[in-house]
Amino acid sequence: MVIAAAAATVQVGTGLAGTGPPPGPAGVLGLAALAAGGLALLFARPWPVPTLVAVGLCGLAHQGAGLDVPLVAFLVAVYYAVRAGNRAVTALVAAGMIVALPLVVLGRAGDLGNAVAQSRDALELAWLVAAAAAGEAIRQAERRAAEAERTREETARRRADDERLRIARELHDSLTHQISIITVQADVAVHGARRRGEPVAASLLAVQEAGREASRELRATLSALRDDATAPPRGLAQLPDLVAGAGAMGLDASLAITGDVGDLPEAVGRTLFRVVQEALTNVARHAGDVTVRVMVEHEPDRVSVRVDDDGPATTGDIAPGNGLVGMRERVHALGGRFCAGPRTGGGYTVRACIPVQEPR
Repeated sequence: MVIAAAAATVQVGTGLAGTGPPPGPAGVLGLAALAAGGLALLFARPWPVPTLVAVGLCGLAHQGAGLDVPLVAFLVAVYYAVRAGNRAVTALVAAGMIVALPLVVLGRAGDLGNAVAQSRDALELAWLVAAAAAGEAIRQAERRAAEAERTREETARRRADDERLRIARELHDSLTHQISIITVQADVAVHGARRRGEPVAASLLAVQEAGREASRELRATLSALRDDATAPPRGLAQLPDLVAGAGAMGLDASLAITGDVGDLPEAVGRTLFRVVQEALTNVARHAGDVTVRVMVEHEPDRVSVRVDDDGPATTGDIAPGNGLVGMRERVHALGGRFCAGPRTGGGYTVRACIPVQEPR
């Protein structure tokens, strides 16, 4: 805007200086062309080539009207057009101006030599080349800066991939072995009890199932870290199985879903699944054999989940450990709200609400 206003002011001011515009409609037309040529630069960035053509036509108009003013706006338009990468089109338009300008001046001057001299003064070839060179230099500098930015992003992405692979190796080398030992020992204990005809304790079955689930989760996590597209999904579609499996932990769990949760973004569904999973684990760990209600509600702009239990939890029963912190961080990372705490009259509530549309 500043450049357009400055160009219009310089051109109109130059036209009014000296002998001034010719009398009559020609002078008014010439001044209007000077102002329009400068103000047309407002559109030089989004539409450089149309602006170049429009400014050139305005230059021909005020020269034909008798206002012998240098084509300052045209030089600026050449700079913007070359900067946008339109070198060939700019060269054609500039060549057309070099040919057309003497002809327009010749129509009112009547002398070819005088017309060529006035055209050379209005559109100096050296200034034209300088404007094009400046536009090309800026374009090359911007291209190199963009390439450097892409290189930095690729380097950062490659480092992140290497770090993910390192974490995956560490998890595989440490946790996989330990979880496998737990699962095998639980399987052996369950098998031995059944062979002896003894009843298998519910807690032992829960350990066995938890070990197997941990192994599956760890494999899924390792696959995700390695960008394996075959990693099993974890979302609200898997909530019925998760809630049904809570019975192995001694919980009387129920699930109620309101609305269609099939078209949620993957990150939202995965986060809410983890919230319910962690909440059920906390209930089994701290509240014992209680009733748990899991409620999911999908509204047009958000989806919320609530996990209520009727255990004897009070303010001091559950400390804010890593599980709650992890749930809160997952939900906040998606722009949602998270809260957890005891209810009046007993029980504990975990709530999470995540938007599923872009904020206005």
